[in-house]
Amino acid sequence: MRTTATQYRQLLKERAPKSKTLAQCIKAFAVGGIICCVGQGIHDLFALVLHVPSETAGTWTSILLIGLSALLTGLGLYDRIGSFAGAGSVVPITGFANSIVSPAMEFKAEGLILGSGAKMFTIAGPVLVYGIGASVLCGLLFWLIGLF
Repeated sequence: MRTTATQYRQLLKERAPKSKTLAQCIKAFAVGGIICCVGQGIHDLFALVLHVPSETAGTWTSILLIGLSALLTGLGLYDRIGSFAGAGSVVPITGFANSIVSPAMEFKAEGLILGSGAKMFTIAGPVLVYGIGASVLCGLLFWLIGLF
């Protein structure tokens, strides 16, 4: 029995899972927003309550968010957040920390050097290489412009 293109499209439409794009976008927006609000709360705690200068408070906020996401990854909780929120948990700085810790944990059985050490930057490595490379190029460009 041969199926026509129209019949095939109809069959595909009936069998394909329905798109959940809107719900996924709302979850990602909400969780990403919550992560950012937590970060802002930490920053405000440092700046307003502990009277740390704003620039230093921003640095400590980043350090705490990275540490918290690494801890949550180690406990297996960040994966649950990620499966619920999708890109909402990946985009903030916490997602970057998760992308470094996850491969390190996955390959720890292979040893500290060839396991965790070698695999830690599998995902984050290109981001680091191109980010650092771009910052060096921008720095050189600004330095050259400053010479004139």
